[in-house]
Amino acid sequence: MKVLVDTPVWSLALRRKARSEHATTTSELASLVQDGRVAMIGPIRQELLSGLKETAHFDRLRGHLRAFLDTEITTDDYEEAARYFNLCRTRGLQGSNTDFVICAVARRKEFSIFTTDKDFVRFSKILPIVLHAVS
Repeated sequence: MKVLVDTPVWSLALRRKARSEHATTTSELASLVQDGRVAMIGPIRQELLSGLKETAHFDRLRGHLRAFLDTEITTDDYEEAARYFNLCRTRGLQGSNTDFVICAVARRKEFSIFTTDKDFVRFSKILPIVLHAVS
């Protein structure tokens, strides 16, 4: 099964200095990359590349990410993301538009979602998504 890797996981591995408390997460990402199981979408790519002050850092990160082709996001995905947003909101849960696009694409493509964002645990109680479990 492919795994849609969320921004916080990529950020731990590519944008922050390595820290031992994140070793399990970064090791799991490395394993998924090696197995060819990583999926990417444009909004995650944009989040990762946004806010970088140094051109060299931007170029280096962009180069790393270019190894991963974007999974297409369809009109149906955006509509489903809006439905998920509305459903979660009626139950008192807030999330970003990008979070719900991730959920919609993952559901359609039958991808699991690899994230450290605790909001997704709450979303998974309402939405038909599967969270990636670190092995």
